[in-house]
Amino acid sequence: MDKETFFKRREALRRLMHGEGLTALLVSQPANRFYLSGFELHDCQCNESSGCLIIMADGRDWLCTDSRYEEAACQLWEPERVFIYKGASSEALNALLKTLCGSAPVGMEAEHLAWAYVQRLEPGLALKAADGLVEKLRAVKDDEEIRLIEASVALNHQMLDWLPSQLVPGQNEAAAAWAIEKFYREHGSSELAFPSIVAKDANAALPHYAPDRPAVFTENCMVLVDEGCRLGRYCSDMTRTYWIGDRPTPRFVEMLERVQEAQRRAIAALRPGITGRDVHKVAVEYFASCGMDEYFTHSLGHGVGLETHEGPRLSPRATEVLVPGNIVTIEPGLYFPGWGGARWEHMAVITEDGCRVL
Repeated sequence: MDKETFFKRREALRRLMHGEGLTALLVSQPANRFYLSGFELHDCQCNESSGCLIIMADGRDWLCTDSRYEEAACQLWEPERVFIYKGASSEALNALLKTLCGSAPVGMEAEHLAWAYVQRLEPGLALKAADGLVEKLRAVKDDEEIRLIEASVALNHQMLDWLPSQLVPGQNEAAAAWAIEKFYREHGSSELAFPSIVAKDANAALPHYAPDRPAVFTENCMVLVDEGCRLGRYCSDMTRTYWIGDRPTPRFVEMLERVQEAQRRAIAALRPGITGRDVHKVAVEYFASCGMDEYFTHSLGHGVGLETHEGPRLSPRATEVLVPGNIVTIEPGLYFPGWGGARWEHMAVITEDGCRVL
């Protein structure tokens, strides 16, 4: 993506800031920072920041970081508006924002900042929470973003075509997860979108299972696999549930058929103007008609883009309507504690007249 793309995104954000009465917005969430500038998609550690942006209503924006990133920052930003802080960023940004904004309202991504950090940042400033502004823009993908996500999904499909060769008796969950990561790395992915979930039998009843002692696959067992990759900065996310062996039990067959039918019905409902809550309800009502709704224990889906989980959501609380350019997962599941579970997941882009499964 070129500088013009990032500039247009900042201009769109400025229009949202005007509606909130903001003179400036401090952007500290890493994916939001990248979306607006192309600078550092990830922070280097969970307790460190690679930097932030100050988006100004007057268009004179700032990229703020420390000396480790000075050269990288100056390669993509006007050097005269790269601010390098030498000590604690909170105190340095406080001084800069006072110079830029005085007592005028300054927005911040409060959900991302620690309270202790805000206390150090705040003295003399008129800070206000302004969460969700960048995320609102990110939820609607442009043509280039859709192309990049399609490429990530295509690699995901390629991996899933190959994966059954790794799901054999004697293999274990951890080895299969490593095989997935190795495949992605060897085929151009920069990293996993999230740690792969590989869950055998009763472990598959845990939607976000993480093994302590990886279970070994046996002849005639179920395996749930939830995985995704990052390619060209954008994520994919897909789930499949397999049976190892040639004698799947009737209970497993029925469970998987119910999950896949719930997904088909939800996909048929995806279109502009429908709320995420109503799409989620389609799956719930189908499971209820089968007497299985109590075993569907999570939301139907979520947006995918620079992050694996972003807006919009397909959940009981999702009241915003879907619009063209949204990309969401559709991942109904059934989970039976102590026995097993199934999830089946695709990604789809909302189009002008419905949706297109990727």
